[in-house]
Amino acid sequence: MQTIILGGGCFWCTESVFQSVKGVKKVTSGYMGGEAATANYDAVCSGTTGHIEVIKVEFDDTVIPLEVVLDIFFTTHDPTTKDRQGNDVGSQYRSVVFYTDEEAQKPTIDRTINKLRNMGIGVVTEVHPASEFFIAEEYHQDFYNKNPNQGYCQFAIPPKLSKLRKEFKEYVG
Repeated sequence: MQTIILGGGCFWCTESVFQSVKGVKKVTSGYMGGEAATANYDAVCSGTTGHIEVIKVEFDDTVIPLEVVLDIFFTTHDPTTKDRQGNDVGSQYRSVVFYTDEEAQKPTIDRTINKLRNMGIGVVTEVHPASEFFIAEEYHQDFYNKNPNQGYCQFAIPPKLSKLRKEFKEYVG
């Protein structure tokens, strides 16, 4: 089992993608990367804490390798926009990968980003060692499955899930 923390805009979107992936055992929405000693939704959305909306992805790397987890991540969000994903604007929505094992994960992350840059994709995704993870409020956990008709979810999530099913069908569970 491995754990990696990913920030690719609103955690409702990234959570819904990775909940659909074979080999992913658990996805937890939360906050990471800021200077503030605590984090909650209102504070993080204010943009003053430095924290980012992220998901903690726990996965079985014998079922889905880290390379594929990263490929899914980079395919289902826009890693070329700084502090923005679609209509979500602010540093709390920036593209970031927090690794939990520098030796095992960072070289793979760097290779993946370099591969994209060599393809002419202007990746601005930040890469950092994981810091303290603050679990998001309960109502944010499993948000899309609990609120499929919510307006933002209807607009933002189905295209990401469609892209996942189209480009990674062998990993959709």
